[in-house]
Amino acid sequence: MKNNENLRTELKSLADSLEEVLHNTENKSKAEIYKIRRKAEKALDDSRQKLSDLSGKIIHQTKEVAGRADDYVH
Repeated sequence: MKNNENLRTELKSLADSLEEVLHNTENKSKAEIYKIRRKAEKALDDSRQKLSDLSGKIIHQTKEVAGRADDYVH
């Protein structure tokens, strides 16, 4: 269940960053837009890495549970 919570937290953080980009680019200079864009790109990269890590953990846990179930059945 902790993985689900981590996933929700990560997706919320990403959504918040993207929302900031959408709302804060109006009437901004190119330099300010560039800075906001870099922040959003970092959030996206961080999210991708964390989601990849979570995916690996979920796959590992699923294989463990399947193995235990198989042992139990046989």
